[in-house]
Amino acid sequence: MRLSRAACTFVLTTSTAFLTDAFLSPTHVTIPARLSATIQSEAAAPSAETTTPTSFQDVQKLTFRELQRHCKSVGLEAVGSTAVLRGRLLGHYGLLRETKFAAQADADQSPQEIEELCATEGITFCDESDPLFDFKAILSDVLAKSSMGHWKTATRKLRQLDKKHSSPESPVPREAYLAVLEACSANRLNGARASEPARKILEDMAERGYEIPMELANSCVINSLGDGPGGTHDECGGIDVALAMMAAVESSPGGEVALTDVTYEKVATALAKDGAVEEAISILRKMVVEKTFTPPLSVFADAAKAAAKSSDKQHAEDVLQVLTFVKAAGYELDNIAAVEAGRDILASGVIAAEKMDNLALGLRLLTAAAKAEGCAPDSGDALVATSSSAAQRACTLIHKRAIGKACEDNNWKLAVKLLELMSKRGLMPATSVWRNVLQTCCKNEKSKKATAILLDWVSLANEGKADKPPVSVFNTVVNTCEVCGEEELTVKVLDVMKKTLDTEGNMVTFNIALKRLAKIGNVAGCEGILIGMLNEGLEPNVVSYTTTIGACAKEGMKNPSMASLWLQRMRTRDVQPNYHTYNTALAACLDGKLESTFIASKIASEMLEDAEKEIACGIRGSVNFKSTLPDAYTKVLARQLMKQLRENWRSGEIDMALAKTTTRVPLLKLVDFEKTVIAAKESVCEVEDDKTEDEIKENEEQDLEFTLLKGLHKDDRRTAVV
Repeated sequence: MRLSRAACTFVLTTSTAFLTDAFLSPTHVTIPARLSATIQSEAAAPSAETTTPTSFQDVQKLTFRELQRHCKSVGLEAVGSTAVLRGRLLGHYGLLRETKFAAQADADQSPQEIEELCATEGITFCDESDPLFDFKAILSDVLAKSSMGHWKTATRKLRQLDKKHSSPESPVPREAYLAVLEACSANRLNGARASEPARKILEDMAERGYEIPMELANSCVINSLGDGPGGTHDECGGIDVALAMMAAVESSPGGEVALTDVTYEKVATALAKDGAVEEAISILRKMVVEKTFTPPLSVFADAAKAAAKSSDKQHAEDVLQVLTFVKAAGYELDNIAAVEAGRDILASGVIAAEKMDNLALGLRLLTAAAKAEGCAPDSGDALVATSSSAAQRACTLIHKRAIGKACEDNNWKLAVKLLELMSKRGLMPATSVWRNVLQTCCKNEKSKKATAILLDWVSLANEGKADKPPVSVFNTVVNTCEVCGEEELTVKVLDVMKKTLDTEGNMVTFNIALKRLAKIGNVAGCEGILIGMLNEGLEPNVVSYTTTIGACAKEGMKNPSMASLWLQRMRTRDVQPNYHTYNTALAACLDGKLESTFIASKIASEMLEDAEKEIACGIRGSVNFKSTLPDAYTKVLARQLMKQLRENWRSGEIDMALAKTTTRVPLLKLVDFEKTVIAAKESVCEVEDDKTEDEIKENEEQDLEFTLLKGLHKDDRRTAVV
């Protein structure tokens, strides 16, 4: 290479000045006053992406996407090449350099490139009239270096040719750009090291209106992407470079159709893997809507997974956009689960549906996966649900919430169906889920279905795939079988409970056994069970005693004396009767005998005494479990007993006047009972101390037990309420 002395002096002097100005002591250009308000407002809430540039160098450091975002933030058009975007920002902030050299300097030159440009090694001095020192000589040198693959030298000389020797009348020919671009693109952009020079060449060609060959354009964009952070390869190239190349190609003549679907796919995938969800979806939209491409499912899957990973709810909604583009591209959601990428898309959709609490969408996507063919031996929905820990968690939560909603609506069929689907899809229901479904079935008296679900639960527990059902669940199912008259199922469930939990049961189990005996009026058997409970260390509760008294109220086998005796016995065990207990005892006295009427009058007096004390002092706990206030059924029983007493005096068993002034009085008070008119202000209240937390929990469990048993009782006469 030979330069004249004048040219060499100009290059050295100007380059040294540029180096000093740009790198050793950067010049900060004052921002015009018209921008001060804007900058101050932006400075009040700075961010990593929208911080206002304060110098020429700040703008030069911005990547392609950062330039686009800055342009949008200040209301500028965000379309164009890197140089165009930088020029807009520099002009907006008043940072354009005024020196000729600075205006012509390459915005992308690195210090190393400038050093190479200004190196004196190998330069010989010649006279300016030397014929080799002209445009054609340098152009020839560019072509020669390009043909030898010396892309760095060729790039440097191309810039020298463009900046110093080209003119509107004699521009750098298209062949020179293509020759250097081919040298840069060789060997995958020389390991992506030639990404920046290639980008600059593409932008220069587009600016000058040169058509860019399709093969070269696509090769440059694809090879600028790697697997490193930001899509780089050994810290070279990257997503921003690829996007800048795409913008340049698309703005060139014929560039609208120059880039292939593979190029867009590579860029979209790189954006998704880098977490740039919005940009990736924007590329997908362009491919499907504008270009009418049909990208492979793997590209959609990458974008959907990136959106689903984000904790931002907005990105969860972005997954729905991806699903929309999948359908717009011609894919059917009912078939895509046959391939792994399709399952990833559906799994991302389920994760997004869970984040948005859209249960219907999540279940719809799993149903679509189940319809896919070619997933044997497993079904598509099972593969989707177990494709990742995040998908498994989302599927489990969606089913749990859907089952909870079905149980709230008392829709036992839907609850059972969803529970079956959980097992089919490889999901493990929590104990609360099993319990909710069983209680809903029991509430609707579906004893066979409840038993089948319980046996499935036990089977999974034996395989280590679920926790063992607690005793309370067995009791609930057994009680339902009793209510429905399924004696064989009752025995079967009790046998399974003993094998599974190695126990005969708990309080509720014994109460259920009491109920079976009470139905047939076996008072002695009930007494034996109560003794057995005490021997087992279980203290009978009010449900136990009420059930035993119910045996005394069995039609045709009434035993009022034993009913009264059990009332006394329960009090000696510090168990207080409630209005259900009193009603059952009163019902036991309806056998037509005068002696039974006397016992009923005594029981009525005790009930009134407890009721008056309750009005004065209040009660602790559930009304169903603790209250002794007479209800409507109490008054019905009292009227029946007074009628029985009337029959007694008519038959001459008792004097009418005596009966009215003694035996009938408590019964009449029950009929006329109104808690608002009882004079109980002078009653002495013995308020118990606060119970411990364990005692409170025990009372709550007993309350729930009593309510459940009461709800399942089918005796229309409301005797033996259990």
